[in-house]
Amino acid sequence: MDQQRAGLHARLLATLGPALTGGEHPPGSVLRTDALAERFGVSRTVVREAVRVLESLRLVESRRRLGVRVLPREEWDVLAPQVIRWRMAGADRPHQLRSLTTLRSAVEPVAAGLAARAADPGQCAEVTERAMDMVATSRGGRLDAYLAHDIAFHRAVLRASGNELFARLDGVVAEVLTARTRHGVMFDDPDPAAVTLHVRVAEAVRTGDAAGAERLMREITEGALRELDVLAP
Repeated sequence: MDQQRAGLHARLLATLGPALTGGEHPPGSVLRTDALAERFGVSRTVVREAVRVLESLRLVESRRRLGVRVLPREEWDVLAPQVIRWRMAGADRPHQLRSLTTLRSAVEPVAAGLAARAADPGQCAEVTERAMDMVATSRGGRLDAYLAHDIAFHRAVLRASGNELFARLDGVVAEVLTARTRHGVMFDDPDPAAVTLHVRVAEAVRTGDAAGAERLMREITEGALRELDVLAP
């Protein structure tokens, strides 16, 4: 795909994706390739490429001679980072934040406990380093830098768990953490107590304290849920 077509493809997806997840096109409605091409001023080839991406995410399905049918929410790949990002950008954000933070509460404490049992020295060092990076950027309104280190910390814990399914959820966690920052569901500076909890999780992983790592990570995720009650009721 050449650069110009790739840009058109990305622009079309950036419009169609949120429109579909936001309910602009209700389930069962049919989109016509030629109508989309005319509406957005792109070629039918660009439309077909965008539709293939939407099909891979189970937002639509193409049927020959019938067009592109919008699928119900039950069919969507709701854990795909792109779908999460589109839903976070719309009116569904409060529900998405709460639903995905609840998922984090179910998975991440267990992952932290497993990491304390299974992490090798290199993984322990990475978890500790990421926690220290969070401390270093937790003051002065440096939310973008803090976010990058926060994502890296949770990704490191999930991967250190030794469970490949948990590790595959790193994109989900990254999207939730990003949405909290990008959409203002975050205090001006991170809660110092939460930052300290991340450091304590890293120490529990390093010392092999599985019960402690699980308990401390649960405090982090439950604290995130409580923040939603204040910032995104």
